[in-house]
Amino acid sequence: MLMHKALITGITGQTGSYLAQEFSEIGWEVHGLSTGALPHGKMPGVYLHELDLLDRAATQKKIHEILPDVVINLAAVSSVSTSWENPLLTFDTNVMPVVNILDTISKIEIERFHKISFIQASSSEIFGLSTCVPIVEQSKLSPSNPYGASKAAAHVITNSYKASGINASNAILFNHESPRRPETFVTRKITKGVARISKGLQDKIMLGDITVSRDWGWAPDYAHALRLMAESPNPRDYVIATGEAHTIEEFVQIAFGCIGISDWNKYVEIDPTLIRKTESKIVVGNAELIRNDLGWKPRVLFPEMIKRMVLADLEQINQE
Repeated sequence: MLMHKALITGITGQTGSYLAQEFSEIGWEVHGLSTGALPHGKMPGVYLHELDLLDRAATQKKIHEILPDVVINLAAVSSVSTSWENPLLTFDTNVMPVVNILDTISKIEIERFHKISFIQASSSEIFGLSTCVPIVEQSKLSPSNPYGASKAAAHVITNSYKASGINASNAILFNHESPRRPETFVTRKITKGVARISKGLQDKIMLGDITVSRDWGWAPDYAHALRLMAESPNPRDYVIATGEAHTIEEFVQIAFGCIGISDWNKYVEIDPTLIRKTESKIVVGNAELIRNDLGWKPRVLFPEMIKRMVLADLEQINQE
């Protein structure tokens, strides 16, 4: 029996690194595209290819060489603030490679009679200021920032190729966190700050609006959902979320509780410059469809996720 082969773009990121582990554990041959060094250590058994996805010809050539069974596109400019600072780069990075990959897949299917599935890492940001609570797969796209708009464009083009006969689908990922999340994201900013405060290395954590609510899940669980989608013979768009909304204030309270601090307010300062002007007060998803179709559900819930992140940051500081 031939070994299944997966190609992951953005493999060195948080979700990509966990997804590589998922595929390796079930015996798939894993290839990853990366533009640089590995931030999360070595990836045994993974074939890494250094490549810039903005190089269309090189990307096409590499897909022809690897000839995978599935391509999962996780590569992206993933920061909302960065997307405002550099919207052109955001669209170049988040949209054009998707078109190029899908076009390459369609040509391979015609010319080499080899069918390749495609999974696009979409985002809850494509719904932006939507008033739909909870959000489902059919909710109206209404992005409110360049990142969300770029993800919406990639989402739509993926469905266009699906309509043409390509096995393409969107994984609509809601916020997912882990110790591998970059410190530029508010969740990791909080857990790293809490760990540093506990060691006397930091006095305050600067935050924006802590009353906004988000649907936060454990990144390895979301990587598992992507793997289930890759194994499924029926491509469908799926919301991947916990179905629970929690405020940033709740996140902060639990994080400080992990180090035995209850009066956390004196360690947090609100910075008005960090408050986004176009931001939904609550974002929560309904993952009933993927639960019914593929049996997926979150295994690590909100309090345990935060505890694991704080403990990992404490361990990292102890090793420094």
